[in-house]
Amino acid sequence: MEKLTSPRVIEALLKKYDLHFNKRFGQNFLIDENIVQKIVKAGDVNERDLVLEIGPGIGTMTQALSEHAGKVITVEIDKKLIPVLRETLKACDNVEIVQGDILKTNVKEILGEDLATMPLKIVANLPYYITTPIIMGFLESDLPIESMTFLIQKEVGERLCGVPSTKAYGSLSIVAQFYADISIDFDVPSQVFIPKPKVDSIVVTLKKLTVPRIELENKELFLSIVKASFLNRRKTLINGLTMNTPFEKDVLLEVLEVCNIAPGIRGETLTGSDFGRIANELNKRVDKSV
Repeated sequence: MEKLTSPRVIEALLKKYDLHFNKRFGQNFLIDENIVQKIVKAGDVNERDLVLEIGPGIGTMTQALSEHAGKVITVEIDKKLIPVLRETLKACDNVEIVQGDILKTNVKEILGEDLATMPLKIVANLPYYITTPIIMGFLESDLPIESMTFLIQKEVGERLCGVPSTKAYGSLSIVAQFYADISIDFDVPSQVFIPKPKVDSIVVTLKKLTVPRIELENKELFLSIVKASFLNRRKTLINGLTMNTPFEKDVLLEVLEVCNIAPGIRGETLTGSDFGRIANELNKRVDKSV
């Protein structure tokens, strides 16, 4: 089986099927076999696992996953790549190819009965343009996901792992860390892709928590408070909350005092637990102020 990381093999396949790299789908194919193997290793894939892959492209990482996993189900949005995948993966009898948009696909349906008997892991080289909705969609789902390992834009990876008082820290950091333990595995330079993207990438692994990290009385209120605090990063916490939530300023000041949080600080200095305390305290006053 020829390695699909070879630029010569990639070019031959594209020519054979009269294909071009599709910017609309964010297609950047890996041309470094070592990186492919490192991603599979980071995903801790073994023969017991059911692996869901998103955006296989020409099947580069799919081949590697099939060598380690019990079964691989790979979802590709580009209809023109399906004949290519049927060729490149014809020797992989534990791979199932699904054509569709992962954001519109019934994942439980395509995983089928195997979901009940095999640990589910997700491994993917995600298109940059839909990275966040895919990750958040899986974090918020009720799928029994053991782990998710993604190759994504470096900036997004750093935001997912962001800590208070840093540039990378924001609402995405807090919300993602509410659902999962997140770690950075390794950096991936732009030159290992064809075509070469304008930014570097990073591999991250997310392990969903059985119980969310913060005990909340109203999750939707918590999420709205977090997002409101980062809409205007340069504003103080009290000003951001006053501008971007329906609560009156005096109610917000009272809540911050109860939580022992200074109204003049910026939201970027607070932890997820701090926002949880604010949301829980505000939840007691919802009927009175909204």
